[in-house]
Amino acid sequence: MDLSDTPEEEEFRARLREWLAKALPGLPAEPSPDDWPGRRAYDLGWQRRLHDAGYADVHWDASPAIRLIFLEETEKAGAPYVGANFVGLLHAGPTIAAEGTDGQRARWLPPILRGDEVWCQGFSEPDAGSDLAALRTRAWRDGDDYVVTGSKIWTSHAEVADWCELLVRTDPEAPRHRGITWLAMPMDAPGITVRPLRTLAGSAEFAEVFLDEVRVPAENRVGDENDGWRVTMVTLSFERGTAFAGEVVACRRVLGELAAEARGNGRWDDSALRRRLGRLNAEFRALWRLTQWNVSAAQASGGVPGVGGSVFKLRYSHARQELYDAAAEVLGADCLDLDRPWTLDRLSSLSYTIAAGTSQIQHSIIAERILGLPKGR
Repeated sequence: MDLSDTPEEEEFRARLREWLAKALPGLPAEPSPDDWPGRRAYDLGWQRRLHDAGYADVHWDASPAIRLIFLEETEKAGAPYVGANFVGLLHAGPTIAAEGTDGQRARWLPPILRGDEVWCQGFSEPDAGSDLAALRTRAWRDGDDYVVTGSKIWTSHAEVADWCELLVRTDPEAPRHRGITWLAMPMDAPGITVRPLRTLAGSAEFAEVFLDEVRVPAENRVGDENDGWRVTMVTLSFERGTAFAGEVVACRRVLGELAAEARGNGRWDDSALRRRLGRLNAEFRALWRLTQWNVSAAQASGGVPGVGGSVFKLRYSHARQELYDAAAEVLGADCLDLDRPWTLDRLSSLSYTIAAGTSQIQHSIIAERILGLPKGR
């Protein structure tokens, strides 16, 4: 298989590099991690620049090769990540593009691409995290609205979001997976209370969200009533299959920086550490090839990633943790200094085997849907 760039891809890469070289020096200073209104403005400002330059929809409408070139070049150039636009651009937006009506696509997709609106994800609940189908947030139909009562937790960017991709139970008598509905909830609706949560790393990008008879227009339902579990599987396939692609490039960059640091502080003389870094280099190269395969497979199947995303999510989560454990080994006692590079990243890496579906859940998906093993009792 020839993985080299075609002439068209070479032209796109060169044009993107030239644009990044001109655009990045003009960016404003990056705000504090705790300044989420500032973070929102910064991240959406970058999305608007991408939109005006013609790169906003590369995650949705470009070929797999162009999409991966974009991720490679923006990461190598040190461009901002999607940040507060993560859920809208990589989760809710692709789901609406795949499952929404023409009117829903016209209403919600352009503001996401222009950097006008932020989305958050209202899936997990205090008693329904990995077992998402156990969710109990209730919604009942009242005329042209659904009335929603319940609570969500680990809701990404809820304090600065305009919209929430929300899972609710619309038929409590139906089997667990058949009574769920996917709604787009406006975050300024009466009855919504947002309570930020602080993580181990000190950041507050998550929140609890409490819903007290919140009215959501029925026209905001994506998919049919009680068909939300199937729509959710589309969302999660994007989250696990392609949303982390840019992070693989970032991890490969960090790995090179770790090798340079080790050479500078003398730890490169440790042969066990060199072998560890070498194995991680092979691991992330393989993950990048798997990313290429997943993106190409998604394109061939109509744009929705398949169960191969669970293979990627499982291995990437552990590889990322191993990478930052290696960083601690390179830094030695300095790994306790929160001002040193990679220290906060190491703390945040602990969440990756839980976020977007635990490793145990991914093991079950791979066993049942890829290997054809029977379900556990």
